[in-house]
Amino acid sequence: MNTKLNSFVVADPNKCIGCKACELACAVVHADNDGRTVGTVETPIMPRLFLVKTAEVTMPIQCRHCEDAPCANACPVYAINQVDNKILVNDEACVGCKTCMMACPFGAMDLVPKYRDGQVVTQNVLMSETDDGLVEKEVMLAHKCDLCVTQPNGPACIRVCPEKALELIVPKQVKRKRNAEAAINFIDSVKNFFD
Repeated sequence: MNTKLNSFVVADPNKCIGCKACELACAVVHADNDGRTVGTVETPIMPRLFLVKTAEVTMPIQCRHCEDAPCANACPVYAINQVDNKILVNDEACVGCKTCMMACPFGAMDLVPKYRDGQVVTQNVLMSETDDGLVEKEVMLAHKCDLCVTQPNGPACIRVCPEKALELIVPKQVKRKRNAEAAINFIDSVKNFFD
């Protein structure tokens, strides 16, 4: 069997200090303007991972790029697909129905406003009631970790973490390492058995 499993990023809660460098790096590399104005009205900070702080743990939560991705299976318009061993959202196909958010067992899916040229894209027909009256409703899109698919050096969150709390898990490499460790342990136990 020659199946290639999806890679994903995992956090070590024993190392994470909650500095949010991962969130900022994520927002910067995904900004339309090369991150020059991230954190402004035109380019708000919209990371694809979420730092969770509780009394017991602090760590980022992000997409695990599941092999049988519940978000993709739940999407009624097939806007979430596996591409090059990553689970990716097609922004042009997404209708913002929130089904993927409900299906994700990790809470790693979010909905965010769609931006074009620094402006929120609005719908032509639907209106939203605000304190200022009726306004055009924002177009919302599914938003999740894409493993920094456009970055040649891999996920930005891993590169910027000052405590090295994040790691890219490549299942094939993990399997090789564990197989080698098992072989060494087996050899040692056989030697001890015959000594």
